[in-house]
Amino acid sequence: MAEENDAPMSSANAWGQALAAVVLVGALGAGFWGLAKTSSAESEPKPATCSDGETPAPQGKHLSGAQLCEALNRSDLAALLGTPTEMAKTAYGSDSSIGSPGGKDIATPQAQVEFETYTVTLSATYDGLPVAGSETLLGSDARRQKVLGRPGVLYSNRTVSISFRIDGGDADSGPGVPARALTVAQDAKDRGGSLDVTLWRADGVVPDDAVLLRVAETVLPTVPGWKARG
Repeated sequence: MAEENDAPMSSANAWGQALAAVVLVGALGAGFWGLAKTSSAESEPKPATCSDGETPAPQGKHLSGAQLCEALNRSDLAALLGTPTEMAKTAYGSDSSIGSPGGKDIATPQAQVEFETYTVTLSATYDGLPVAGSETLLGSDARRQKVLGRPGVLYSNRTVSISFRIDGGDADSGPGVPARALTVAQDAKDRGGSLDVTLWRADGVVPDDAVLLRVAETVLPTVPGWKARG
């Protein structure tokens, strides 16, 4: 037997596009921990809540996975997705960093909330790169998309499907389902770094851009420091 998990192949900027597979490994561990915690809850179904203390909070001005989870896992998220009767099955945040060619670590905190129909991720990348112009690196259908007065790019992505054998065998990976992603500059002057929202459906149908934009425009202003970076 095997257990499968879809996760976004990339975050929505140039560094995230190249390094997402590494970020994913750290995020999956927190995800399975959150799933186990949720499944052992009381018999009456309740929406999943963000867990505290899963990973150490980053230092300095960087957001943490816990902060991103609190912003994303809002009570009206299912309604924003157009599935108001669904409850969150899992919700977690994780903190990680990626080594760059220059030897400097790039912080890549991420949060994910999973429903029966949709899964949504919210991540931040502190690579110092502007969002404007990244559309040339994000595929032929990538297009500029102003979001709440800030530069952004809307583009297609695909999850990675990872299968873990229950008997302890090696994990297998392969193409997952199509996703739509939105990368938005962390500040209006686009001085570097991004906040990224990615959305995919369990049935493999390509998500509607209107749904992705509605979620992003509602969630992003609640991320700590959003106004200060405006």
